[in-house]
Amino acid sequence: MSDKKRVFSGTRATGRLHLGNYLGAVKGYIELSENPEYETIYMVMDLHAITTPYDPKELAQNTKDVITDFLACGLDPEKSIITAQSLVPEHTYLADLISSTVTVARMQHLPTYKEKVKQYPENVTMALLNYPVLMAADILIYKASLVPVGVDQEPHIEVAREIARKMNEKYGTDFPEPQRFATKANSVPSLTGEGKMSKSVVGSAIYLTDSLEQISAGTAKIPTDSGKGTQIPRSGGVPSLLEMVGLFEGEEKRKQYEQSYKSEGIRYSDVKQSLAGAIYKELKPVQEKRKEIEARSGYVDKVIQEGAEKARKIAAETLKETREKMGLI
Repeated sequence: MSDKKRVFSGTRATGRLHLGNYLGAVKGYIELSENPEYETIYMVMDLHAITTPYDPKELAQNTKDVITDFLACGLDPEKSIITAQSLVPEHTYLADLISSTVTVARMQHLPTYKEKVKQYPENVTMALLNYPVLMAADILIYKASLVPVGVDQEPHIEVAREIARKMNEKYGTDFPEPQRFATKANSVPSLTGEGKMSKSVVGSAIYLTDSLEQISAGTAKIPTDSGKGTQIPRSGGVPSLLEMVGLFEGEEKRKQYEQSYKSEGIRYSDVKQSLAGAIYKELKPVQEKRKEIEARSGYVDKVIQEGAEKARKIAAETLKETREKMGLI
């Protein structure tokens, strides 16, 4: 293993990325990949996608769409390992081995598991229960010390740390205890005015492939008020709209709108139209790069396969060490 700190992060295979993915994760991925201190591994987690109901006819294309968006945004396969989780079977092998250190009760106690049981009461499978163990294996198979994920994933990172500790104590392995790593990122509000942009909420997101017309239609739907008042509302569409202005047009523009809101008032149609143009300007180079990538026949498949080969070299070494430490033939 090199002196570089190894970074691993995975993105669920749910299809094309939206603005929240772009500002909240991918920009940070790129920054890390450009830093010579880090060795970066980015995967699309298609095995995690099967832990809840999904369409098998769409999964492979969803996986490719995420990786295509990664490349269009600027992730370089020469600087990072970029591939799909299911092409590295060592993940599931290690997950089986390390599952011997975790109790069923511990997994059932996790808040994410409880949430999914409520969401999918007819699909409480072993895959769902084992999700955090597989996630731990995803990280530990590369002996990654840093995992750039949101704070909502902290309970799963804690499971990975617990497993690393137990494996090291019981079998003498040398798994680092991974830490959640916060990159410079921005949360993008939902177009509904409630929460963050999300694929699971209809009408919530602007996708990286959206046209100016689609973006304009999205911003037009953000719920607003009369456009004038003594104070900016603390919740709802107005603060969401102004937050997006700050992200894409700058804090100075946002402050101007806030002052206007408290004095002469603002015309939301103008604000939304201007915002849509700024978002499209940000996304246009990404969309142009995506078209170039899609025109290169077989390129995305090549990146995925070559990434899997690089990943398996690292993963196979870790698995061999672990098997030997655990007394397997």
